[in-house]
Amino acid sequence: MSPKPTPADKFTFGLWTVGWTGNDPFGVPTRADLDPVEAVHKLAELGAYGITFHDNDVVPFGASADERELILKRFRAALEETGLKVPMVTTNLFSHPVFKDGGFTSNDRSVRRFALAKVLRNIDLAAELGAETFVMWGGREGSEYDGSKDLAAALDRYREGVDTAAGYIKEKGYGLRIALEPKPNEPRGDILLPTVGHGLGFIAQLEHGDIVGLNPETGHEQMAGLNFTHGIAQALWAGKLFHIDLNGQRGIKYDQDLVFGHGDLTSAFFTVDLLENGFPGGGPRYEGPRHFDYKPSRTDGYDGVWASAAANMSTYLLLKERAKAFRADAEVQEALRTSGVYELSEATLAPGETTAQLLADASAGDSFDAAAAAERSYAFIRLNQLAIEHLLGAR
Repeated sequence: MSPKPTPADKFTFGLWTVGWTGNDPFGVPTRADLDPVEAVHKLAELGAYGITFHDNDVVPFGASADERELILKRFRAALEETGLKVPMVTTNLFSHPVFKDGGFTSNDRSVRRFALAKVLRNIDLAAELGAETFVMWGGREGSEYDGSKDLAAALDRYREGVDTAAGYIKEKGYGLRIALEPKPNEPRGDILLPTVGHGLGFIAQLEHGDIVGLNPETGHEQMAGLNFTHGIAQALWAGKLFHIDLNGQRGIKYDQDLVFGHGDLTSAFFTVDLLENGFPGGGPRYEGPRHFDYKPSRTDGYDGVWASAAANMSTYLLLKERAKAFRADAEVQEALRTSGVYELSEATLAPGETTAQLLADASAGDSFDAAAAAERSYAFIRLNQLAIEHLLGAR
């Protein structure tokens, strides 16, 4: 029997996920528009903790001030009735044709100014609703043709935009942090800041980088052929895993946005293992929401939409159970020791040891038996088989 989620599990969904109507580049919508208020109530019924949204998921682009306030009044009332939280808010700088060449990095200065003002206004809303994270996905910040952008200037403008937003948060005293969301391609041919590593390098150049981190997404890393668990591990290690997007992906192709675990299941297992159990040798832990950024199949009606939302949470909880059992298994712990996983946490140099002392240590030099050390079997296959057996419920 599948475990039942509760708000304590901190599962959150983007309004754009359950509200996706099924349109794609080759087909029109297969479902009617979803009222955001209905989404709030349905997710609360399913046991979710929170809902997230782009500004235009709730308030249509170009709505008047009066229309905006009326819409938000209904949305706030639904949040109050259900107790659903809004832990994260983001801004749509990619759907409207005005952003076809980017928001913060458009070659048109007037578009950049409009985009930046749009973000700042939405930061105000995020703070009002009690959000802790403001995600920035630069889906149109890129190009199809290398000669179409002064790339140094584009990165300057990107830095200017993010720093301005972060500075605004500090100026207003908001309890918000910014999380950049890397993605390699689609919808643009190549998107700036395509991976976790690019994002970390960019953050290091910011004036206000102390409140800027990352929001890695499963499919975004995997569609670039990268290891998602490695990516979130490095972000966590760097103190920059501010938020996370979970979904399913099968290989290097378009962004599939499948239900979490419906792609690379082994990767999903180790993702949950890291999020729930932390690093084997200790270290920073992720305490934020478990956020699902997926798309319900366009083949399904709204019965399938809500079934898919439940499936994300159920799969995560099942993997959490398996990952807890994996770590608690005495045979697994012995296998971790045999493989040297715990040994890796020991510093290579002894406390206070200098490089001169290292060089003078014969055991690290002339008397080190490299041939004997090369004979060591790390037994990684056995360790991974134990993980697979726990994943399949065979142990």
